[in-house]
Amino acid sequence: MPDLKSELIAMIKAQGPLSIAAFFTECLLHPKFGYYTTRDPFGARGDFTTAPEISQMYGEMLGLFLAQTWRDQGSVAAFNLVELGPGRGTLMADILRATRAVAGFHSALQLHLIEASPTLQARQAKTLGTFKPRWHTQLDTLPQGPLFLVANEFFDALPIRQFIRDGQQWRERCVTFSGEDLIYALTEAAPHATLAYRLADTKQGDLVETCAPAQAIVQGIGHSITQHGGVALIVDYGNWRSLGDTLQSVQSHQSVAPLSHPGLADLSAHVDFEALAKACSAAYTQPTDQGIFLERLGITPRANQLAKSLQGSALTSHIAAHHRLTHHSEMGTLFKALGLFPTSAPPPPGLDL
Repeated sequence: MPDLKSELIAMIKAQGPLSIAAFFTECLLHPKFGYYTTRDPFGARGDFTTAPEISQMYGEMLGLFLAQTWRDQGSVAAFNLVELGPGRGTLMADILRATRAVAGFHSALQLHLIEASPTLQARQAKTLGTFKPRWHTQLDTLPQGPLFLVANEFFDALPIRQFIRDGQQWRERCVTFSGEDLIYALTEAAPHATLAYRLADTKQGDLVETCAPAQAIVQGIGHSITQHGGVALIVDYGNWRSLGDTLQSVQSHQSVAPLSHPGLADLSAHVDFEALAKACSAAYTQPTDQGIFLERLGITPRANQLAKSLQGSALTSHIAAHHRLTHHSEMGTLFKALGLFPTSAPPPPGLDL
């Protein structure tokens, strides 16, 4: 029976080994067998759970962040409210509910969703249809205007390349096959101009990751914010600078080998926040621990308020959700928030400068 693994092996036979980026893209977006094109992967019944699925409080805090930034920039009369990779639409629904009492905010916004998956577009339409969203597969089809954008666990799902240092050169990690199995291989060593700066902080055998699509997207975001105003909030797991193999695969909430279940498991990699920030022409904050960011926005008072109407297992789940979102042993430190904003505007709330 045809599956993605057999298609990938046929592709390798015809074209040679695949870069990690090419493998990554086929696994997630293959039109017939791609992970995101064939399923809804979110929540307890899916393969992973993101912050918006854990608690409404997360989206509420992000909604207040966007509304306050909109006010700080003069409450513009019309703007594009954009989410990259909206999943089920849960986060945006919580953002919109939290901001409905902010005078003028809803009447000024036009909702745009960047989503490549037809399956998820259909799910988003059910969740957000009353707000008449417009769908795009790329950022560059958005109308011009102030941009208020949120990207939650979006950049970790963009295809990366991996390079291993060999002397003063680099060998790219790629995917080939042996029998019926997909395996890793390395190219011959060669210089890479874009990695020249990494010779200063790496040693023989170190692996670094790059993500050209992420940098291109941030360049577009930065250009829009610089020209028209607004803010971008990027929340994801990662560090200031990439070092080491972070490619990971998850199926049914369990970690699996990245090459073992192509098209049937999620693939992701840690975000290099330095590469994003420095690709952007707008001003940027420092990556701020998610737990600190949410606490500064007021998640604990909100949690206490909601807890007053809860008891029993519902209260226990609520307390656990707050802990999971904010505690350093859970998502509080692993996940970072990065803000992009105009150089002429006040810094957005809650983030380190």
